[in-house]
Amino acid sequence: MSWLRVTLTAEAGSVEALTDRLLQDGALSVEVTDADAGTPRERALFTEPDAAGATAWETTKISALFDERFDVATCVAQALRVAGLDPARGFDVERVADCDWVRATQSQFQPLRVSPRLWVVPTWHTPPDPAAINLIIDPGLAFGTGTHPTTRLCLNWLDRNLLGGERVLDYGCGSGILAIAALKLGAARAAGVDIDPAALLAARHNAMQNQSKAQFESADRAVSAGHDVVLANILANPLKLLAPLFAPATRRGGRIVLSGILEPQADEVRNSYREWFDMDTTELDEGWVLLSGLRY
Repeated sequence: MSWLRVTLTAEAGSVEALTDRLLQDGALSVEVTDADAGTPRERALFTEPDAAGATAWETTKISALFDERFDVATCVAQALRVAGLDPARGFDVERVADCDWVRATQSQFQPLRVSPRLWVVPTWHTPPDPAAINLIIDPGLAFGTGTHPTTRLCLNWLDRNLLGGERVLDYGCGSGILAIAALKLGAARAAGVDIDPAALLAARHNAMQNQSKAQFESADRAVSAGHDVVLANILANPLKLLAPLFAPATRRGGRIVLSGILEPQADEVRNSYREWFDMDTTELDEGWVLLSGLRY
């Protein structure tokens, strides 16, 4: 069996109505991306609580997947009409051959060497270096496979800075990769919290894969005090709001490690923590920043 992929562009104000109608009238899936990706006009958009600024691309590329027997011309014309656009607007149709989608998805994730002694290895791969510290991670519904710059920044920080015996908290744990890494790098205890039940399930699954005693709990519970290291790889606005929570969670002389921050946001996040922390380190990877500091 094969499929039909329909591709067209639309202006920001019509994207929601257009995609909703395509799905309502028979599209099996719809993907929305920046039509200017890969050009000087490309813009990164990040949705955060209380964030100001643009929330949609000026011109959006819409790709919809249909059964090969579907009347895509009628469906697209109707969706354009509902969105207030010219139903005669052009679009492209491409035939997509069926494939082993599980194998195709798995091929996107390869073992990743984070440092000379630390690897992230998907569950379906054999570790390239059995003598290394291998994090066996099943990429699933939660963020944290080691491929994103923010995750790499945090893993490298742990590798360089943990001395052994620390009590570590990962707030916004996602896949659990950072708490699991902390234990494998010598921490005495490591816990993760998250607001997403799917993330907690993924984290607990990954802990079992690694025979790790990392504990993962809902962020609804109170955060305990006295951690040697508090990690948070989330986004800039939540990080600013959470500073008063992270301060008592970190013992005096302990470390705070923050990532998920774009370079232009770094000073504002850093300033939110100066009341409690001496923010002494900034690291950069592909425009993303890691901040760390010492608790007064």
